[in-house]
Parts: sequence; C-alpha cells; structure tokens
Amino acid sequence: MSSSLLQSRVPTALSFSSSIAGGTKPQWRFTSAPAVTFTRRTRNSTIHAKIREIFMPALSSTMTEGKIVSWIKSEGDVLSKGESVVVVESDKADMDVETFYDGILAAIVVAEGESAPVGAPIGLLAETEAEIEEAKAKAAGAGSSAPSTPAASAPSPPPPPAPVAAAPTPVAAPVAADGPRKIVSTPFAKKLAKQHKVDINKLVGTGPFGRITPADVEAAAGIAPAKSSAAPVTAAAHAPAAAAAAAPAKSAPTFAEIPGATIVPFTTMQAAVSKNMIESLSVPTFRVGYPIITDALDALYEKVKPKGVTMTALLAKAAAMALVQHPVVNASCKDGKSFTYNSSINIAVAVAINGGLITPVLPDADKLDLYLLSQKWKELVEKARSKQLQPHEYNSGTFTLSNLGMFGVDRFDAILPPGQAWGAIMAVGASKPTAVADKDGYFSVKSQMLVNVTADHRIVYGADLAAFLKTFAKIVQEPDSLTM
Repeated sequence: MSSSLLQSRVPTALSFSSSIAGGTKPQWRFTSAPAVTFTRRTRNSTIHAKIREIFMPALSSTMTEGKIVSWIKSEGDVLSKGESVVVVESDKADMDVETFYDGILAAIVVAEGESAPVGAPIGLLAETEAEIEEAKAKAAGAGSSAPSTPAASAPSPPPPPAPVAAAPTPVAAPVAADGPRKIVSTPFAKKLAKQHKVDINKLVGTGPFGRITPADVEAAAGIAPAKSSAAPVTAAAHAPAAAAAAAPAKSAPTFAEIPGATIVPFTTMQAAVSKNMIESLSVPTFRVGYPIITDALDALYEKVKPKGVTMTALLAKAAAMALVQHPVVNASCKDGKSFTYNSSINIAVAVAINGGLITPVLPDADKLDLYLLSQKWKELVEKARSKQLQPHEYNSGTFTLSNLGMFGVDRFDAILPPGQAWGAIMAVGASKPTAVADKDGYFSVKSQMLVNVTADHRIVYGADLAAFLKTFAKIVQEPDSLTM
C-alpha cells in the first residue's frame, strides 16, 4: 500500500427496525450494512506568498473615514507583527495603527495628509522582496483609478430621454481586477448575488467608496432594470411633466461672497462635531438651572489646590456623589424604546483642544478619592491635547460636565451629545459675588455659581432633575464629604 493512501475501515454497522402488528408485541429485526471504507489522499501543496492590504481601521464607533497623519515606516521597511506602521487621525484622536502580519511595506497607497474611508486599503504588505514590484504596480493602478471617482461625481447634462417603446438592454457589471481587496456590499446585494449565483468577489461596485449595490448584481446576472409602475403616458400627462422639467431645480440658498474671505474645510474632528450637533436636534431635551452658594467649596479648594487638586476634579466628584442618590440621571436611552441604568458612574468632562472638542472620561468617579481623581484627570488632559486618548477613554461616559467658569462665563446651556451612553450634561458657570437674602430677609454678599443641566426628556423628568440638583447643591455647600 502506498504511503500517500490512508485507509480506515469501519466495522459492520447495525441498524434497528421494528414492526408492530395490532395486538402483538413489537418485533425487532437486526440488519447489517456493509462496511464503509474512507480513503484520503495527501498531496504535495505549494504555499504561495501573499500581498496583503493594510486597511483603514475603525478607531471609534462614529468613525467613517480617517486621515493619515504620518507614516512611521517607509516603503521597503521590514515589519514585524504588532509593530506600529502609521498614525491615523480619527474623529476623536490620533492613534498608531499596527500591522497584523510580518512582511515588507511594499507600497503606500494613501499618502500623508490624505483621507480614506474605513476599510479602504492604505498600504500593501509583501511577504518577499520578489513581490515588491508587483505590489507597487497594484498600488499604482489603484492610484490611477482613484481620481476618476470625483470626476464621475461632477454634474453633467442629463442624457436625452430614451424612446418609450425601446426595451432596456442589460448592461454587464464591470469585472473586478485581480489582486487582494476588501469587498464592500449591501446586505440586499449579497442576497441577490446568492439567488442569481453571481460571484460577488468579481464585481466592481458603483456605489459610494466602491460599494456593490443590488443594481450591480442585477446587471451582472443580465436582469433588466424594473420598469416604472406609472400608468401609460398620455398627452395630458405630458404637459405637467414638461412644465416641471422646464422649471429650474430648487437649489440650496446661496450667500453673497465676502471679498477676501477664506474657505477652510473641516478637520476630521470638526466634521464629527458638526454631524453630532445636527443629530442632537432629534433628541427631546429640557433644561433646568440652579443657583449654588460656593463659599465653602472655594475655601476647600484653597486648601487642596497645593496638593494638585483642580476645581474640575471637585465638581466631578460632587456630581458623581449626587448621581449615586439619583441613578435615573445617570441612565441612558439608546433605541428610543427602553432606557438603561448604568452600573458605573463615569464622568465625562468637556475639554477644548486645538481644532475641536473632546470629552475624556473619569471612570468610577464616585469610588475614587479626590486626589487620585485629580491625578487621573491631569493624565487625561495631557493625552487629550496630544490627541493620544484611547477609545475607552472618551466614549464610556455616563454623565457629562462642561465648565466655562474659568473664563468668567456666568451661565450657559450645553448641548446633549446624541447617540452616546449618557442622558444629561451639566453646564457650570463662574462663581461670583452675589447679594443673597437669608431666610430672615437679611442680605449678605456670598459667592454664587449657576449650573444648568440639559437632560434627555425620554428618561429624566423635571422632578428628577430638580431633586438631583438639590442634592448636588447640598454637597457643594457642605463639601467635607468630598475629601473622605
């Protein structure tokens, strides 16, 4: 027997059958089946080297595209698995991207300063030096085809209308070029491809960023586009249609251009902030303000300031202690059908950085002592301003604090970020000398700050927020518990 042929024999199998006659006991018969022989042949297979793509990663849940800040490695450098290759700017921070394979950085597809959608190839990794030229050729081909996308999106005059009686002819979908690439398609396109036995890997999508659409699959399968379900066109129907076609299309409002003005495109972070602000309009919010005497808090701050404690840490600690007593203000609504009581109290604090805004998170702020909280906050601020925050350090907040008191702002309203895990945000103004009347009607000058809380009205109601602010004010006015 040859060494490449392995045989294993299975003993005779037994099967059971029964027949039951009326009024008789079941009779069991044993039958045997012939032995089954399985054979397996081993073949000498050749493992071919691969050219792998380095993809643009999704560095946050809201990231749709990333910008190449800098390439740490250059073309021709030998890379090891886990080694940082490139720095990518997401909508929140700059992060190092590592390689998952050993190899040689054969070609850089997306240069420094350019952007690419999540999942798009930004570099090519070769296993051997012999494949470097092939990888460079693929990168050059990808680069030459990239400029065609904006050109295709340029407005062009509409084609003349086709005769009504003419039958549409199926157009074959473009075939994908050879070489490794990531297939991006809609779920319905995948379903159609399976139904019509179309190899989706061989198609080139016509959707955004090369996405394969159902129309691409239908074209590849030779299926004509569905005809409009409109009624037969009549002479009477042609008149309004012609009038509508003759009318100029309604365009976005135009503004007079100011001489000498400069147009500056959004950075990745500014684009993300703009998107979130528009989405925030869909969240039903309300606002409640509360005046708080801060003489005792100011005195405590003067004592602990030499030990590195900041006012932001004091306010974050006070808010966390109040949230322990009012967990509904720490809850969140994500689907519009239910809300979640968060098990942790993570205070996110808004920080202005160059070109945007970010909210580093102080996790378990109710459990950390004041000094550890202050130390953690300083570390987060340094990482935020150098754009080195990790995703869990800015997207895990359950309650947000925004403080503009250091700028002399006496009051303001904060916007609740949409799609996040928190349902309320507190805006803190400056503490200023104010004439305050006591319960007996006597006036005195005390330091007072105004806080406004914006909350998701699907979760938090007015009475809930008023009770939370009353507890928060009591902690601030009797701050000894903050240092315990």
